[in-house]
Amino acid sequence: MIGQILGERYEVQQLLGKKAGRRTLLARDLKTQELVIIKLLSFGGDFEWDSLKLFEREAETLKNLAHPLIPRYLDYFEINSPTIKGFALVQTYIPAQTLEQYLQTGRTFTEAEIKQIAKALLEILIYLHGLHPPVIHRDIKPSNILLGDRSGNSVGEVYLIDFGSVQTVLATETGTRTVVGTYGYMPQEQFGGRTVPASDLYSLGTTLIYLVTGTHPADLPQKDFRIQFEVAANLSPSFTNWLKWMVEPSLEQRLSSALEALKNLYEPQFEIEKTLAVGKPAGSRIPLKKPTLVVGKPYESNIQLTKNLDSLEIIIPSVGFDLLLIVFTGLFVIAWNSMTLWMTISCLLSIPYTGNMIIALLSLPFWGVSCWLIYHFLFVLFGHICLRLNSEEITLTEELFTWKVSRPRTSSRQSINKLIYIPKYISGVPALYIWSGEQEYKFSVTNYSGIKSEAELEWLAHELSDWLGLPITNLMGS
Repeated sequence: MIGQILGERYEVQQLLGKKAGRRTLLARDLKTQELVIIKLLSFGGDFEWDSLKLFEREAETLKNLAHPLIPRYLDYFEINSPTIKGFALVQTYIPAQTLEQYLQTGRTFTEAEIKQIAKALLEILIYLHGLHPPVIHRDIKPSNILLGDRSGNSVGEVYLIDFGSVQTVLATETGTRTVVGTYGYMPQEQFGGRTVPASDLYSLGTTLIYLVTGTHPADLPQKDFRIQFEVAANLSPSFTNWLKWMVEPSLEQRLSSALEALKNLYEPQFEIEKTLAVGKPAGSRIPLKKPTLVVGKPYESNIQLTKNLDSLEIIIPSVGFDLLLIVFTGLFVIAWNSMTLWMTISCLLSIPYTGNMIIALLSLPFWGVSCWLIYHFLFVLFGHICLRLNSEEITLTEELFTWKVSRPRTSSRQSINKLIYIPKYISGVPALYIWSGEQEYKFSVTNYSGIKSEAELEWLAHELSDWLGLPITNLMGS
């Protein structure tokens, strides 16, 4: 196939991989001269309709993903030539080797490097599992993870590729279940066709165990379905316990989310051994240990945070030019103001002069609402919320151009006595509260808020806790 042009645009440069009915090609886009990856599904004697379903799902999923560490969707087309009949998915090319290739060349990884890889992949999973509906990869393994070149103290950029086994929770609930994945990296529930976000955590855990031991997870001894990797690894007790928590065969006792796994990655898990031995109660949401790790800023966040020893400032920009929100809010503002104007003019024209003053007074509340709606519309477009703390006071203001509105009033820094974070599964809407005496300063994730995700809110909670020296209360609803 070398030199063949597919889709009248892509010139095949190299065959990268081949398995039943599928080929992965390196090609050059003749329009942009950029290298691209083409995944080819061809019809043949070994063709299965489930393969086409997964292939189309991969294309549709990639089309809706936007993450710098995931290949980007470029094109999808049908091939109908004398030699090939099938479909092609085109995605961006990432010039990096897989972890599998690094292991085959004899490269080893330190515990610090493996933690960096774990952190990068968990941040990708936080993004995928936080989508609506959540996207579950279902085939995390060393050959599906790319690692860029080392940079300073960094192990290199970590990329998650090959979404050929991807599953959305919606598809699981509304369609048939297809068992996919790779033996040795699949949790028990995946063999039964059931997949949840925690299934990806198991696969990630087994991948990291492979990096630690250099041995395929399926080749390591097991006891009660638990991988016995400790003897083959030279790790700190806390990281060993964290890995055991990741690959716990019981779904109820495994780490439940990528966010929870990230929070506990750098924390000593003193209670894990005991919990794994006696078993965590099914459905329990009580954490093994209240995490104090400062979670990193989500990559897509536009929030500005500036801090030093004496002050901390958080600027949360407005929602901005969200088309649906602008149209909905703008139409409502126009409709309300038009109604108020029409009502006021109609009353003034139909009532004698002596009653005009009364009509004018009665219309003031409506015009007050009109002004508030106009302000709110402009704030959604151009405003921002600013939280400022220093050694003396705490202030929370809404700022639009040169206008500043305090919500609530400024209070004393010394009176701050509580920091509360309520996650989404507790209240439906994640919220962060700072209590200073009788004053409550609240942040939440809503359609009108500049805070876009629960991950952003959690990051702010940890930053505030770190600067204030104040523990987070009710972090996990306990």
